[in-house]
Formats: sequence, C-alpha cells, structure tokens
Amino acid sequence: MSYKVNKKLELLNAKREEAFLGGGAKRIESQHKKGKLTARERLHFLLDEGSFEEIGMLVSHRSTDFGMQYEKYPGDGVVTGYGTINGRLTYVFSQDFTVFGGSLSETHAEKICKIMDMALKNGAPLIGLNDSGGARIQEGVVSLGGYADIFYKNTMASGVIPQLSAIMGPCAGGAVYSPAITDFILMVEHTSYMFVTGPNVVKTVTHEEVTSEELGGANTHATKSGVTHFACANEIEAINHLKKLLSYMPQNCEERAPFEDYENSDEHRKQLDQILPENANQPYDIREVISEVIDADSFLEVHKDFAENIVVGFARLAGRSIGIVANQPAFLAGVLDIHSSTKAARFVRFCDAFNIPLLVFEDVPGFLPGTDQEWNAIITNGAKLLYAFCEATVPRITLITRKAYGGAYDVMNSKHIGADMNYAWPSAEIAVMGAKGAAEIIFKKEITSAENPEEKWLEKEKEYSDIFANPYRAAERGFIDEVIEPADTRIKLIKAFKMLENKVVNNPRKKHGNIPL
Repeated sequence: MSYKVNKKLELLNAKREEAFLGGGAKRIESQHKKGKLTARERLHFLLDEGSFEEIGMLVSHRSTDFGMQYEKYPGDGVVTGYGTINGRLTYVFSQDFTVFGGSLSETHAEKICKIMDMALKNGAPLIGLNDSGGARIQEGVVSLGGYADIFYKNTMASGVIPQLSAIMGPCAGGAVYSPAITDFILMVEHTSYMFVTGPNVVKTVTHEEVTSEELGGANTHATKSGVTHFACANEIEAINHLKKLLSYMPQNCEERAPFEDYENSDEHRKQLDQILPENANQPYDIREVISEVIDADSFLEVHKDFAENIVVGFARLAGRSIGIVANQPAFLAGVLDIHSSTKAARFVRFCDAFNIPLLVFEDVPGFLPGTDQEWNAIITNGAKLLYAFCEATVPRITLITRKAYGGAYDVMNSKHIGADMNYAWPSAEIAVMGAKGAAEIIFKKEITSAENPEEKWLEKEKEYSDIFANPYRAAERGFIDEVIEPADTRIKLIKAFKMLENKVVNNPRKKHGNIPL
C-alpha cells in the first residue's frame, strides 16, 4: 500500500517540479540575461514570505493545431494564486515569458479570470505582473475571446477592488488593454514595452522608423502619453512601488482608507510662512508646501513626469491616507491644460471610488490658451476634472495659496461644486482674471483717453487689485470658510478631516453619469 502511495507522491512532485521550471532551464537563463526575473521570482519578492498559495499549477492548454499537442507546459504560461502583502490578502497573476513568450491562450485566460472572480467575491486587491507577447496565434479566436473575458472582468471590478498592473516585459496588442483598464500601471525601464502595434507594423503601415523603446518604452509612456503612472529603474523597484502604493488603499470600496497610528505633536509649521515669493508672478515648488503639511516622507507622487503643471499623489495626514491634487506654479505657472486635467480627473475618481479623502492645493492662473488646446478639446478635457470633483462624495478640502482665477477657480474643488471646507492664505487672489488684464478691460476708455495711459493703467490695476486680489471678498460670501495663517495649515487640515470622517452624501438615483470622455 505504501509503495503505491509513494509512487503517486513521486508523480505529484514530478509534475510540480515541471511546473516550477516553466519553459525550461535554458529559457529561464535567457530571462535572467535580459535582466528580468521569472514569474515565480517576482511573486517571491512581492508577497509576504511563505504566504503564496498557487491555484491552477497543473492547467495546460487544449490546442491541437500546428503540433501544439506535443508542446505542453503545466501552468500554461501564467502563475496564479493569492497571498498577503504586509499581512493583507491580495490576489495575483504573474505571466511567464519562458512559456510561449507569455502569450495568452484560452486556458491562460481562464486562470486569470478565475483569480479575478475570487478577488471580486472576497473584496481584495488584484495585482497583475504582465510579461506577454500578446494573443497565442496558434489558438486563433479563442485566445482573442480570452482577452475579452479579462477586459470585461476588469471593467466589472473597476471601482470595487484596487487593480494594479506591473509591466515586466513586452506587452503588445490586446495585452495592453487589461492594464489600461486597471487603476495604476508601473513599467520597468529598458525591459518593458507597451504598444498596440509594434515597430515592424508601424514601419509597414506609416513608414516610420522607430525602436521599441521610443514607441512604447517606460520613459515614453511616463512622459509623453501618460499611459504609465510609474517608471521604475528595475523590477525590484517596481515591486516595492506596488507594495507602497497598496499601503494607501483599502481592500475594497466598502472599507475606509487605511489609517496608521499617529502621535500628536506640535503641528505648527513656521516654514510655511516663508514659502511664497514676495512677487506674485514668481514661481515656487508646490511640493515644498505639500511636504510641510503632510506627515514626514509620506508623499507618493503619481504621474510625476507627465503633465507636470499639476501634482497628484498619495500621502498621510496625522496617519490618515489622503489623495492630493495640487497646481504646480513651477511648471507653466500651474495652468490647467488638456493633460493636467485628465491626469487629475482620473486620480480624483480613483480616490473617490475607494473612500480616500481629497486635499487640493490651489494656485492656478487659468486654463492654457491657444489653438492647440482648443482644437484638441480643452473644453471637454477640462470638464473631466470638473465632473470628477463634482461627483466625488469623499471628504474634500481646498487650500488656496495664491492665485485662483477664472473658471479654473471653479474647477479646482471650489465650494460651489461641493467642497466641504475651503481655506485660503492671506496671499490668495480670487478673481475672474489677473488685475492687469481686468483693468485693461474694465477701464479701457479711461486708460486710452488719459494724458498718461501707462500711469493710468497702473493706477486702475492697483484699484482692481485692492478690491479683488485678496481672499476677503470670497470670505464675505462664504465661498472661503476661513482665511488662515500658513503656519496653522496642518492643524486646520487635521481637525477638518477628523470632523469629516463620517460624511455621507445621498446623490440622485441613476444608473451612472455620462462623464465627458
């Protein structure tokens, strides 16, 4: 009896060892030579030690065309299962490039879909480590159907559980759309690529000569397209970024944002009194304001190198996880344009979906003018950010540090679109436009008919500035709840978020809104 049992155990262990080898020792060695980890090595570094439980280790493909029945690998090119990250349940899939280039087959897709279903049912985050050449050509339409199944489940899970995608190698064709639907994308410099059509197809169709790196590398997508939120130097850095990113999020949409233990101390920040330049037209780095207000070293910036005129990211305030949206006066004077509006809008919607309170730092001179902006739909794209703030039901606080001009004042989480608390520093200027332009319009006749038009213009500019270039008119109307000393900012924000932690909003019943896409 024991002999038979031992034989069966030997068979099981042999199958396990075969699965652990993926596409074989030579292909694993080739993966390492490219500076890439294997699918299992990535999971080893991502998950808590000893926590990974694999599901579907022995699944194999069902294809018999083109001699595929003679080439089978247990697991079929993707490792799936669950484990913990810092003690939190997380579902994972990790594509194995050593097996058919990580290409997606019918069974490969079924394994991913099974994990996605489990993540959704149990309300836990899903992390995908993508390393795939696309659909498995030998399987034809069933592999395409597999992609569509995944896309559908990504969409159903959107806003219910956090979905994070790390691109660890080539990601082409249909393979790019699942990550695109997920909440955040991380890429690895020089070893990961994303494109719908590769360089060879581009050359054939448009006659453009372009490398994979130029077309869809990490830096391209981090700076030009904004497809990726983080460009990481290597795979270990990407994995550590995944862990850090997850620490700011709840398990699902039903939970509150994470809250770490925090001991109150002296919350005054005298440095904030000195941060703004005396000249209102001189730039400064809004990150300096952010770092003084939040808990030390807690800021994780998202989309750092894309649309740099707006800064977004996660932070902690007295231990509370929050999302930050801030105009950046150090880049394009902090104007809103197409890219900054869409960047901020998507971030706002993510925070709202997962109960992460929003803090807005405002210093905005308006929207960027020009034919390029107008012809590429700044109206529609600017409306995305407006819509995102309007529909957000999480606690929302705005601090105006300096300029709040025109329609951009409305868009940047103003009281009128549902912000809970709106603060302003004494340096705030809340007006339809800058004093110089306003004076030219309002007092045009007086200026042109004056003996000294230039002198008259300066006089009228000062007159307009004295009336409107301050926060007090808005405070008189209740549009600003309080004008505060910069040094007291952190104290005010901690108290306000504490006050708002049980906020409830009952919006009109509807299927869903129609955001201006």
